[in-house]
Amino acid sequence: MDTKLIEYVIKIADEGSITHAAEKLYITQSALSQQLLKLEKELGTPLFVRSKSDWAPTPAGEVYIQNAREMLRIKQRTYTIIADMVNTHKGFLSVGMTPGRGSDMFASVYPEFHKKYPQYTVEPRELSVKRQQEQVRKGELDIGFVTLTDAQKTIDEYIDLYDEEIYIGMPERYPVDKKYLESGDAYPILPLTELQYEPFVMMYKESTIRFLTDKIFKEAGFTPNILFETSNNTTILSMIRAELACGLVPYHYVKRHPEGIKFYRLPNHPTWHVCVTYQKNSYLSSAAKDFIKMVKSYWLDGKI
Repeated sequence: MDTKLIEYVIKIADEGSITHAAEKLYITQSALSQQLLKLEKELGTPLFVRSKSDWAPTPAGEVYIQNAREMLRIKQRTYTIIADMVNTHKGFLSVGMTPGRGSDMFASVYPEFHKKYPQYTVEPRELSVKRQQEQVRKGELDIGFVTLTDAQKTIDEYIDLYDEEIYIGMPERYPVDKKYLESGDAYPILPLTELQYEPFVMMYKESTIRFLTDKIFKEAGFTPNILFETSNNTTILSMIRAELACGLVPYHYVKRHPEGIKFYRLPNHPTWHVCVTYQKNSYLSSAAKDFIKMVKSYWLDGKI
């Protein structure tokens, strides 16, 4: 199935420039322009409004591009199903992951996956949870590894890999009432109200964990004094280590035992789901299923 022409049109739309599209496609601009003109003549209408700075799709172009993307998804799905049927272990897999947690996971899992599927092309994409959900819904992302609550799940498919607890992190030298340390646990239980007058560093409002942490503070009965908002959990750890604030972080960052930080569990042990998501009613290839198993093993056992 030759889909080069529709791939060319999609690339022009994505780049917003025929010059940049030609560079990405490794063909000359004149060759790409001729292909586009031939298609527009066949359709009887322009697909793009030409300008020096931006090539925007016309209404007809929007229709063409939308259906062209669907055609590519159908092609990819068809090839993947047939590859599984004849056990060729060939294909393409786009994998979404959040920054930080995801990059560590991919670096550990991909080498093992490549040994089993050397002819598979894997495209990793570092995206926020919401961006992953958007791309999964559109069929632009095969699988996405996300962290969220049940209330944040969309109509697409989700497989819960495990539940992860949220912990309090505070500077190691911060004084804590001895009665909370008597248990001798590695992570003693500490009511959040003990920190109601302390500054907090929080994840940004659009993040999925912010929905959960806001709920945790609401249940504790107070509004936190927010010193700083960030898009990265490692920044939260850095701010705590610098003795500037306290924070709420998932266990993934706690188990690394970062220096200069003491962690505590909350009395009600709040958790969220670590999941993999994929498009509703889509085909999940054998390779994708194996990749998911490897990721689950890595996150739960620390090994493949």
